[in-house]
Amino acid sequence: MFVIRNLRWVAVLIAILIMATAAYDFADVNIVQIRKAGDGSGAISGYTVSNIHYVLNGTNPFTIDSVTFTLDTAPVSGGTIKIKPVNAGSTWYSCTNTGVNVTCNNGSTLNAPVNTANSLEVVVAQ
Repeated sequence: MFVIRNLRWVAVLIAILIMATAAYDFADVNIVQIRKAGDGSGAISGYTVSNIHYVLNGTNPFTIDSVTFTLDTAPVSGGTIKIKPVNAGSTWYSCTNTGVNVTCNNGSTLNAPVNTANSLEVVVAQ
């Protein structure tokens, strides 16, 4: 009787060891790659736009061919600059980032109507 009782404890011990080994092997297989995530904040400051100059079309002075202006600081290389003569349509026109002196001609001409332009909206993003 003593031998049977000891065999039961040995069997229970072996079963526990088998389950512990299986759990360890399973945990060893689940490898998670290291990734980064973060959160932060920073101040957003605007640009001061000055020396705005509109170049009218030589043939049709009712349209704007290009707009040039000066920014108080140069945007970073690769930054985006766009303009929109407000109320002259919903088109945003691309500008060339050449430092503080900016030219907006959408690749050739803006062709924006003069008679509906009542202000200039400028967006500069890094």
